[in-house]
Amino acid sequence: MSTQLKSQTELHAALNRQTANWFLLGVKLHHYHWYVSGSQFFTLHEKFEELYNEAAGYADDLAERLLAIGGQPASSMKQYLELSDLQEARGGEDAKGMVMELVRDFTTVSKELQAAIATAEELADQPTADLLIGIRSSIEKHAWMLNAFIA
Repeated sequence: MSTQLKSQTELHAALNRQTANWFLLGVKLHHYHWYVSGSQFFTLHEKFEELYNEAAGYADDLAERLLAIGGQPASSMKQYLELSDLQEARGGEDAKGMVMELVRDFTTVSKELQAAIATAEELADQPTADLLIGIRSSIEKHAWMLNAFIA
């Protein structure tokens, strides 16, 4: 297998993993949105809604980019659970636990995005690299803000 083909295959796999991550995060964020309680309810209820809407947009953008470059995006919960290193919401988390879990998830996704960006740049696929850089920039900001929230 040529280096170019190997890198293209790696990029398709990375985009599929990110599609899975964002669909899984969307489900987790809906769970948190519905089940958050306590003194921070109003703040977090609204923030989780913002984040699940953002997650839906990223999942769609990633899947469509994958199609545009000749890949086939995952499209079932079974595939998402198999492809993602993230976990579903456990249930019973308190507000602080929810936020801490999201920070961990965003950190994991950011590291995966960093590797995918390098692969896209190796292939001179600037549109894909730009998409991934934008997502990474956004989640790093969210992780910083969420960390500040629980400090």
